[in-house]
Amino acid sequence: MPYAQARPVTAEEIPIIDVGPLMAEQPGALESTAEAIMGASQGLGFYYIRNHAVTTEIREQAFAASRAFFLGSVEAKRAIATNDINRGWMGIGEALMTGATRTDLKELFSWGLELGPDDPEVQAGTPFRGPNQWPQSSPTMRSAIYDGFYAAGCRTGAALLRAVCVGLGLKPDALAPCFEKPMARGQLIYYPPQPADMGEEQFGVSAHTDFGCLTMVCQDDLGGLQVQSRDGEWLAIPPVEGTLLVNVGDLLARWSNGRFASTLHRVVNSSGKERFSMAVFYDPAYHTVIDPRDLGLPPGDEPRFEATVAGEHQLARFNQVFAHDLKGIDKAAAAHAPTS
Repeated sequence: MPYAQARPVTAEEIPIIDVGPLMAEQPGALESTAEAIMGASQGLGFYYIRNHAVTTEIREQAFAASRAFFLGSVEAKRAIATNDINRGWMGIGEALMTGATRTDLKELFSWGLELGPDDPEVQAGTPFRGPNQWPQSSPTMRSAIYDGFYAAGCRTGAALLRAVCVGLGLKPDALAPCFEKPMARGQLIYYPPQPADMGEEQFGVSAHTDFGCLTMVCQDDLGGLQVQSRDGEWLAIPPVEGTLLVNVGDLLARWSNGRFASTLHRVVNSSGKERFSMAVFYDPAYHTVIDPRDLGLPPGDEPRFEATVAGEHQLARFNQVFAHDLKGIDKAAAAHAPTS
């Protein structure tokens, strides 16, 4: 894709952080991991982690469930189409990143923290709160995705958050109360092979920053992710076996008063094959106030961002991107791409 040129980078150019000692709570691991995460978060804003909670078995079971779902019947997917709390399946052509002229060439399956009908936030109609939708055609999908991949991703996110707190000069559990009932979301993502004749500016996902705090991505072996460096150069980020790729989102960048970088990234699937990825977005509770003053400002610094409510910020971004009645938008991707 000539319009999506990116310089290939080696894995050595992006930090690979061993979080095994952190996950095991070994002495000194919190401080050393915090130092590594601070360096990566203040640079490109992307880093790999190894020895996290997403084991090879969990990964393989989740990818198998993902392939079976996306390559299964369209009817089964439509039966659990995305609802008003953004859970379920979303087809090609339903997501438009801010500033893009073409909808994304991807399918999504989204879920979040399971809350019962008697939960106060569900009763109050709080956005993003409620039950998940699972396909009846795949009775094992919930176990592989929610009990497996999502639970392991959230455990990893909680450990990373402790290191982030230490790196910012806070107590390890300073932000834990904000994540007792997190807006942690999970996504399975399917990118069909992209025909060369679809024209320019067609991406699997157009350039964007993530909305929340920490994103953890599990890629297949095809590649396709591109990240923009601080000097504007697009970099092709290779998958590294056994790792998760972590990046900083907008909320954590705000919370850190800009000390952490929320970096533009995009996906173009030029492999000629079907591409799959999975992600956990580890974000705080809906009503959490994101105020950089709460994380402590370096001497002489002034707040660069106004305080905002995490859930309201997320909702505004979702309403921008995941419009289900797009008008005046080039839907060539949806018209030419298969839906199963």
